[in-house]
Amino acid sequence: MKRLLIVSLFIISGQVYAQDLQQKLANAFGRLQADSQCSYASVSLTVLDAKTGEQVFAANPNMGLATASTLKTITSITAFNILGADFKYQTQLGYSGEIVADGTLNGDVIIKGAGDPTLGSWRYDQTKEANVLALMTAALQKAGIKKINGRIIGDDSIFGTQSIPEGWIWQDVGNYYGAGTSGLCWRENQFDIKLRTGVVGNPIGVSRTVPNIPYLTFKSELTNGSAGSGDNAYAFLPVGTTVMYLRGTYAIDQDKKSISAAIPDAAYDAALRLADTLKKLGILVTSGPESAATLAAKDMRLPLMAKNLTTIQSPPLSRIVYWLNQKSINLYAEQLLKTIAWKQGRKPTTTNGVDEVQKFWKARGIDPNTINTYDGSGLSPGDRVTTNTMARILQSAKKESWFADLYTSLPVYNNMKMKSGSINSVLCYAGYQTYNGRELCFSIMVNNFSGSSRGIKEKMFRVLDVLK
Repeated sequence: MKRLLIVSLFIISGQVYAQDLQQKLANAFGRLQADSQCSYASVSLTVLDAKTGEQVFAANPNMGLATASTLKTITSITAFNILGADFKYQTQLGYSGEIVADGTLNGDVIIKGAGDPTLGSWRYDQTKEANVLALMTAALQKAGIKKINGRIIGDDSIFGTQSIPEGWIWQDVGNYYGAGTSGLCWRENQFDIKLRTGVVGNPIGVSRTVPNIPYLTFKSELTNGSAGSGDNAYAFLPVGTTVMYLRGTYAIDQDKKSISAAIPDAAYDAALRLADTLKKLGILVTSGPESAATLAAKDMRLPLMAKNLTTIQSPPLSRIVYWLNQKSINLYAEQLLKTIAWKQGRKPTTTNGVDEVQKFWKARGIDPNTINTYDGSGLSPGDRVTTNTMARILQSAKKESWFADLYTSLPVYNNMKMKSGSINSVLCYAGYQTYNGRELCFSIMVNNFSGSSRGIKEKMFRVLDVLK
């Protein structure tokens, strides 16, 4: 009888405890929704028990909203499920033609990409540009190649010709965070433009690029902004030309004095860097570098690789996802989305990747209409997902063997492990939190808020503070 009484009291206290949390969340959410910054906004919150999936709290849970970068959690979890935590990309280096007795290759050296977003990246020791080029040149030297009577070709054909997802805006795609996908990525498909700043209102010049980009010219229409106005400089991708325009303002008190832009053809740049490295080693390459795109523009055929000399593996997916979420790298998410389509036997396109994500979660009871997206990173302002679906996908990961890798990948904001997302008038958070020993997962989205991002962030954090 005494034991029964204790169990009953425990159940009752647990129910009161849950009701207390629900009431606190309801009050906090109500204050957020009633705030003047949300007068014309759409606001949604879903909180689930991370172990059981039980709904702890929901407000407008089925409202489809722009996710910004919190969409990367769905892409990450889907990739873990379909590709596996140990999945590695494999880039091949080989050649067409044949090597004659004096060490001359009568043919082309081919870098055949397989979608690795980390090739040439500075984030991992094994992928750094110098290390990758050293592996390539060592393989060519081991094969006895002393002269290349041909070209260095970056073969990025595996991902097709459409590098920019539909739905991205023109202002984004020339900048590092809007770098397009490629079957052969290089240095995360970005480079730095160093600026010559001056007096407020005056023009800003371009001093140099890192690395040197000899195949582009730069037209700066940037002006010096007032102190505190920040970095509002944008690079615009060349279309049918080799001229990159820079527009906007750059504050005079910015320390960096540089912006990062997207490489228009990463496969060509990779081929160029290998050709330059071989030249320094005394290995002559008789023709200039090419990519699938530059060859197609000349109506020239992409040669087939006759012999593979070496295969360069990427870090495992678990490490790729770490940087994907820690630094919110759009390129990584978009490469993974195309890879998901490829892994499922489909042509590796963004559209097919989106379709495979929807199909995967539909098979697990989630309405695909609640994942109405154009990309895998959340950069498209047209993406729409419900907080209920995002929270359910987060909850599904909790039981998986790779959950620790996913959890580690999430940044810390407001002393909480969660992914943030922000685009114009949109701010979202999604992640995990423990409340008095109870593990929770959540998704909160605010679309079309007015006023400052800093202000709405502080108000959203007050809601999330209830979960602590």
